[in-house]
Amino acid sequence: MSRTSPRSFAPDAAMVFAAGLGSRMRPLTDRLPKPLVAIAGVTLLDRALDAFAEAGVATAIVNVHHLADQIETRLEGRERPRVTVSDERERLLDQGGGIKKVLAQFGGRPFFVCNTDAFWVGAREDNLRRLAGIWDAEIMDVALLLAPRLGSVGVEWDGDFHRAEDGRLTKRAAGETADYVYAGIGILKPQLFEGVEQEAFPLAPFFFRAAEQGRLFGVALDGKWLHVGTMGAIEEAERAVAEETDRPRQVEGER
Repeated sequence: MSRTSPRSFAPDAAMVFAAGLGSRMRPLTDRLPKPLVAIAGVTLLDRALDAFAEAGVATAIVNVHHLADQIETRLEGRERPRVTVSDERERLLDQGGGIKKVLAQFGGRPFFVCNTDAFWVGAREDNLRRLAGIWDAEIMDVALLLAPRLGSVGVEWDGDFHRAEDGRLTKRAAGETADYVYAGIGILKPQLFEGVEQEAFPLAPFFFRAAEQGRLFGVALDGKWLHVGTMGAIEEAERAVAEETDRPRQVEGER
């Protein structure tokens, strides 16, 4: 299977999902939007945007709904990446609808999508470039960054996908367990949304349809994945960041 290198392809735009209600984190999220929850002093939203800046992504579209004013205030003054706000105050569109609303801004080119309730620590490689490095537009409609179900923080379910040796993904069937979970970042073709008439709709069915057609692929991230979806996961994530910060760094050439 052909592969491009991280230098030869990388989307220059991302859709960052920051509009959700954060219901599983109430009562905290009654007054603070989940993307502004801070782990080790850095908000989840800033961690996502910083990762895109590091990977050279020029533009991030951030959708807002719940406590939108707080998120807009947080984004003021950010230059890397350049941020455009997609206002969903009147109606929450779900992830698929949020993409459809701004689809023209991607100029017909593949783009990143990013949840803001997860990040990673201890990566030796840039995981966004790692994902871009597997992209092959001829055989893929979607490429996902994956995390191992075991060993990740905040994974309370039985996994999402099985991964074949060539990177092709299949959906976990009911009653099964799968080795990998979706790590909240993917690359999508904009053509997936052509002809969709609904305004509000989820994104996951597009992943599953691509899997059925053999056009969903994935790569495991480097480092330890932290899913911050509940109040309890905040403490777990804080502990994991502290452990990584305290870990001795291997000097090049040491064995």
